[in-house]
Amino acid sequence: MAKGIGYQGEPDIEREMAKTREYFSSRWGLVLTALGMAVGTGNVWRFPRVAAANGGGAFLIAWLLFMMTWSVPLVIAEFVIGKRARQGPAGALGQLIGKKYNWMGAFVGLCTCFIMFYYSVVTGWCLKYVLLSATTGFPEDPETFWKAFTRTGHWEPILFHLLAMMAACGIVSRGIVSGIERTNRILIPLLFLLLIGAALRAVTLPGAVTGLNYLFTPDWRQLAHYRIWLEALSQSAWSVGAGWGLILTYAVYMREREDVVLSSFTVGFGDYAASLLAGIAVICTVFAVLPQTEALRALGAGNQGLTFIWIPRLFSRIPAGRFFLSVFFLALSFAAISSLIAMVELAARMLIDLGMTRRRAVPLVGLIGFSLGLPSAYSLRIFDNQDWVWGLGLTVSGFFIAFAVIKFGAGRFRRELINTPYEPYPVGRWYEFVMARLIPLEFAALITWWFYQAITVYDPEGWWNPFHAFSVGTCLLQWGILIVVLMMVNRQWAHRVFELAEA
Repeated sequence: MAKGIGYQGEPDIEREMAKTREYFSSRWGLVLTALGMAVGTGNVWRFPRVAAANGGGAFLIAWLLFMMTWSVPLVIAEFVIGKRARQGPAGALGQLIGKKYNWMGAFVGLCTCFIMFYYSVVTGWCLKYVLLSATTGFPEDPETFWKAFTRTGHWEPILFHLLAMMAACGIVSRGIVSGIERTNRILIPLLFLLLIGAALRAVTLPGAVTGLNYLFTPDWRQLAHYRIWLEALSQSAWSVGAGWGLILTYAVYMREREDVVLSSFTVGFGDYAASLLAGIAVICTVFAVLPQTEALRALGAGNQGLTFIWIPRLFSRIPAGRFFLSVFFLALSFAAISSLIAMVELAARMLIDLGMTRRRAVPLVGLIGFSLGLPSAYSLRIFDNQDWVWGLGLTVSGFFIAFAVIKFGAGRFRRELINTPYEPYPVGRWYEFVMARLIPLEFAALITWWFYQAITVYDPEGWWNPFHAFSVGTCLLQWGILIVVLMMVNRQWAHRVFELAEA
């Protein structure tokens, strides 16, 4: 069994905890922090439109199923791997299945870092709209304002991108308990209160029942359509953050006797609840204010179009709309910043594993994050390309986590690493089937589906072109470059990480 991983290696685990020095103060702090990672902008802006466009109630059924067969199992795996290894993704996967696979863990971590570069830009947009809704208010034409705000080369997205990175790095620099946990203890309860308030306001609007029926009444015939299942799987994969290496990083700071299974299910169902609240708030408001055909057009306007163009229009038409618009964007900002914190911590953890102190690692992450996020802040076309490439890359990350469990032995992983004497809720053999069989099949279905979309819908003429924003070629080129580089430096990186771990 890999050193420091097996349960019988208790002295190694205790030594690693002593080296970590800091861990979450309580299970509640851990769960709130993990929820802060999981609940992000995807819950608030992507879920309502995807659910509405894919059958409402039927979509919810498929989405719940995939939470149990993709998200929660991967979250369990990440908690276990990080808790045992006391290292970030690169070192943790290498420690579990061998140094030659260290590059897979590095891919998981760096893929999420590439997400961080442009996610900070999104967080900046949210902060700008909070400020706008709380001060001068929105102009009569939100679409014109949005286009002016995000036009290529405009300075404001760059400024708010900088502010977002500074805020996240300031929190992470204070450490796990004083910075990350304390912030999430405030942000996450407030986020849920804001979402509950927005949902309650939405359901009291005249005509809101149409939206409720649309969201919660399943048309069972739609479950026969493969698109519903693929969209539900995509939402589950991107919403909870399973397989991204973020839970694995937070697990480094778990107490040894902390349970894994209940925490994982809490994160999954907490994310589900946040998405439903956001869906109620947005969909009910859309159907209460707009005729059905126009409501569906608004919900199909894409993440940016729905959030930054249609939402201001909708709230301007309801009583106390400006106040509830501020509530909406404040909730969106809380969701964004709590997820950005997790990404900064992951990047810092990777540097710490290579021998750097937190005091030096976090400012360096902030500098690199701001610099490499500048192209996405500068141009929406670059932003869209990075979102496409690394958003899909996260499904590859999820597969790599599953591969590590399969390589280690799914049955052995369950018996020896999950179902320890400290685990009050042991998992059954269903877990082995999901990790070894279902998740590889789900990954293959996801990649095939989204590449098919690129070839037939997004860019039929240039799907092969690596310089097109939404092409198969651009994914393969950027992933390929990263993988080749990581494999070239794998031996040196692994040697450094393992040398420090054993020191």
